[in-house]
Amino acid sequence: MARPIQKPFWLDPYPVLFPPTQLALTDPDGLLAIGGDLSPEWLLNAYQKGIFPWFNEDDPILWWSPNPRSVLFLENLIVRKSLIKVIRKQKFTVTLDTAFEKVMENCSKITRPGQNGTWILPKMRDAYTQLHQKGHAHSVEVWQNGELVGGLYGVALGKMFYGESMFSLVSDASKVGFVALCQQLKAWGFEIIDSQVETQHLKSLGTQLITREHFESILKRNTQKKFPPKAWQFEVDWQAPFLAIPCDSSHQSSAL
Repeated sequence: MARPIQKPFWLDPYPVLFPPTQLALTDPDGLLAIGGDLSPEWLLNAYQKGIFPWFNEDDPILWWSPNPRSVLFLENLIVRKSLIKVIRKQKFTVTLDTAFEKVMENCSKITRPGQNGTWILPKMRDAYTQLHQKGHAHSVEVWQNGELVGGLYGVALGKMFYGESMFSLVSDASKVGFVALCQQLKAWGFEIIDSQVETQHLKSLGTQLITREHFESILKRNTQKKFPPKAWQFEVDWQAPFLAIPCDSSHQSSAL
């Protein structure tokens, strides 16, 4: 007997309700549902379940829960010798939540291999700006000589951070921003960054693939930890550990 063809679920704008993630398609990997809305209520409900929106300009809203999932356990962050040297030169300044909309705009303009155009459309930028104004979406800005040259943004729920996109206009800028964020998140007691889908760029920094089941167990534990939504700023000197070590080998943050 032929197996029934799987199809994603169609969502109405209301109520805010997703099907179980176990029902996501395997081809394309992780496509779960179509429709709904990009309001803060929809987005926060989605991230609580490990679901995120990702669609092109001519598509309806598409919601995803890939299996396996790309994540970074903060204790496994890899900072290679070349990047340590860049950090030690202190040619970049890194800030948090000072230019969220500019970071999103730059992320939308970066050309990415295998992608035609951008999924960071004006309605996505408006939606995540609303989350930022509510203290749930955050940006990392990397500056050089007063110019924004790199950064990334994502969403935080409890002590769970979901990375969305990053950009770099000069070599290593986005990596420096990512390392700085990792140091601060670790100091706040965060355990993991969700990087959604594997890329070689993030894999070089220590991301790995885990099953959806494993990811969701981590997700549940960390979203329940109390960490109030608010604008972020650095509360640690994130560069200090790298300034204090020799530059003769690759380094993992767990040793810092």
